[in-house]
Amino acid sequence: MAPSATSLLPETACSDPTLLSLRKTLCAESTPLAQRFRVLFSLKHLACQPTLPTCLPAIAAIAAAFVSSSALLKHELAYCLGQTKNLAAVPYLRAVLEDRGEDAMCRHESAEALAAIGDTGSLGLLKERRDDGKEEKVVRETCEIAVERIEWENSEERKAEKLKQSDFSSIDPAPPMESTATIESLEHSLLDTTQPLFLRYRAMFGLRDLASPPDLPTASQAVLALAKGFSDPSALFRHEIAFVFGQLSHPASIPSLTAALTDLEESSMVRHEAAEALGSLGEEEGVEETLKMFLNDKQQVVRESVEVALDMAEFERSGEAEYAFIPEVTAA
Repeated sequence: MAPSATSLLPETACSDPTLLSLRKTLCAESTPLAQRFRVLFSLKHLACQPTLPTCLPAIAAIAAAFVSSSALLKHELAYCLGQTKNLAAVPYLRAVLEDRGEDAMCRHESAEALAAIGDTGSLGLLKERRDDGKEEKVVRETCEIAVERIEWENSEERKAEKLKQSDFSSIDPAPPMESTATIESLEHSLLDTTQPLFLRYRAMFGLRDLASPPDLPTASQAVLALAKGFSDPSALFRHEIAFVFGQLSHPASIPSLTAALTDLEESSMVRHEAAEALGSLGEEEGVEETLKMFLNDKQQVVRESVEVALDMAEFERSGEAEYAFIPEVTAA
């Protein structure tokens, strides 16, 4: 039986009072979810700085919240751990992926995070889950992409490619296709279901980069091309389209995001991501009213995403510099 993510936590904790306070708030189920998300991003800030003494304790603090009853929060924990690119996060992520009793959305995000870290030691587990016919489709598909990403990262092909510097600091499930590709060719690759998911994701992130900044001549056309991905048969693929729209915060994405959120037959995984993406567009007319319609949605992950999205919308209106509280910690 695989160990749980929380059973792997070190017995000793960091004595930094700010970090201890953040950890306590993140793990408190009584704390409003939107506040826990802000705290999570504060811990991610610390966890992404390997030269600070709080780095490893911050990773452990994030992993400590895997006991939460919120699948939404747990999937975000996995995402943040992946963004650290720190091998110290690997045991926690592997434990979540191996736990078949865990929510599929969390397990998918853990597989994606292992690829973001680039952990070649997890290739065996990822291939095993990819090839397991009893595994949930969203987990199998994520593991397929994860294997491809790690292998690409360590390939001669990777060394030969000249990738354009992206406007986004995120470590994505797949690198964008080379900058010489056109919107038409990228759209064709995006929608070609005969192609491997990894290549289609590369087209997706290539289109994303052609839509940023929003005043680029190609931006609106690239957004409309991406929106066609909402017709894909894969819920994983559709959810990633919504995630990309959240990164872009382009008004042209609002109609397709609204359609995804309001479709009660759509996968909750897609609807939750559409809600959060709309939260990044909270200043746009009608968006907040749309989100409020789903505060009592039947799906917990959608309700919680709307709560977080409305907090994000409030942040957009407030003019605050940072969504997260960024604590000051000095190097040892």
